[in-house]
Amino acid sequence: MRGRTTQESAETMALNVLGFLADSPENLERFMTQSGTDLSTIRKRAGDRDFLVAVMDFLMANEALLVDFCQTTETDPKAVQMANHVLGGA
Repeated sequence: MRGRTTQESAETMALNVLGFLADSPENLERFMTQSGTDLSTIRKRAGDRDFLVAVMDFLMANEALLVDFCQTTETDPKAVQMANHVLGGA
């Protein structure tokens, strides 16, 4: 079904967000501080659904960061919201 967000596409979106955060040391550091993770943990848990939920929740909690992600990646904010919903985020 076109336009439907699947679990796989939601996880891909979260991995894209993680990559976006990794491109900005300041944002990545803030994510690690808020989530209590380090680079080793990120590497180990990057494919873990619960970790991806944390990544998406971090993005959704910061409107300026969300806007920046959407503009940089040319992603519709509604698609981000749906991916967060499918993953089970806040």
